[in-house]
Amino acid sequence: MRVVYVTDDEALPVGKRIKLHRERVGMSRPVLAGLLGKSAEWLKAVESGRLQTPRLPMLLRIAQALELEDLAKLTGNGHAVPVTVYAGQRHAALSAVQSALTEYRISVAPEPVSVPHLAERLRVAWLVRHSSPDHRTQLGTLLPGLIGDAQTAVRALRGPERREARRVLSGVYQLADFYVAYQPSSELVWMVADRALTEAQEADDPYAIAGGAWAMVQALRDAGRWDEAVSLATDAKRQLLPHLDGAPADWRGMAGALDAEIAYVHARRGRHGEAWAHWEAAERVVNGLGADYRHTQTSFSQSVMKAHAVTLGVELRRVGEAWRAVEALDPVSIPSLARRSRHLIEVARVHALRDERPAVLATLDRAQRVASETISYNGFARDLLVDLSKRPPAGERAAVRDLCQRVGLVA
Repeated sequence: MRVVYVTDDEALPVGKRIKLHRERVGMSRPVLAGLLGKSAEWLKAVESGRLQTPRLPMLLRIAQALELEDLAKLTGNGHAVPVTVYAGQRHAALSAVQSALTEYRISVAPEPVSVPHLAERLRVAWLVRHSSPDHRTQLGTLLPGLIGDAQTAVRALRGPERREARRVLSGVYQLADFYVAYQPSSELVWMVADRALTEAQEADDPYAIAGGAWAMVQALRDAGRWDEAVSLATDAKRQLLPHLDGAPADWRGMAGALDAEIAYVHARRGRHGEAWAHWEAAERVVNGLGADYRHTQTSFSQSVMKAHAVTLGVELRRVGEAWRAVEALDPVSIPSLARRSRHLIEVARVHALRDERPAVLATLDRAQRVASETISYNGFARDLLVDLSKRPPAGERAAVRDLCQRVGLVA
């Protein structure tokens, strides 16, 4: 009898394809399951067909973990769909940043960098993040050394100096969170968010703890862990409240930013009343801080609260609310280039809900010109561009192709 060897070019179910590629790279089931945040039993059930095919976000995570270049390797539909189209591209400096995060040194440098010097480097890095169109590239240059030096300082120092070093290291991780976000390395997002919160807790600093919690809330929100996100943000805000009298403005700004995040989580889960109630609470805080106030980590400010209103309208699918919020804000009033570009992407989402395809293209083009490395790693923008490439506005096919190429998509 002739033996037929089945290859991944034939009609294999998705589960069997996952098993095939996992075994080809020599990865055990528990290892792959761990990278996905799932149990080995869950993965076995998927591979055997006892569980239904995972949805696109999970298929993307599986493809990334197995280092597959296109989803057709898993879906078997014969049409190559580059993983980077949906998952985002890997920044050139990601390996260097990852190495700095995972280089577990045992020995301690005899003369660590001074904590005030580290704090100043961190302050400048935040300025770079907000003022540079290529902010990821700039942070990719700064972060490896900053991470390593801050970690060394925490290990080498003792007493009050160590507490200060931990506070700075927590801030470094909070900054790193912006760099690793939306790249094909989801485990780093959880790593830096967890470390930011842990270092802040070790420093016993309510403000730093709130900043670490803010970063973790975003990771929880994007993972769909709504209740945990709301609970953590609420707890962090509660811990801040007793310290606000006489505290620096940033302490109140952080409390407001946490309310804004709670509003975003409720909007994601479709809870209109709760979303707007927390948005209004955050707006009261920011109005009390004044028109010139802006929080460095969260960009919390009057202009960004107006931008949040656009996002809430989009997430709640209230097109009228979203459009009124769009008309109420001039994007130029957002000083941070990265945050301005992100807002423009949200405006493009509103135009998409209104089926205004030429406006979607024009707004995404503007977002790319404001901060090219924001749109290139934004999943909503990439989805909109994929849709535009399939159905370009009349006479705009070349413009769509040009924008896709600038963003890093193959149109």
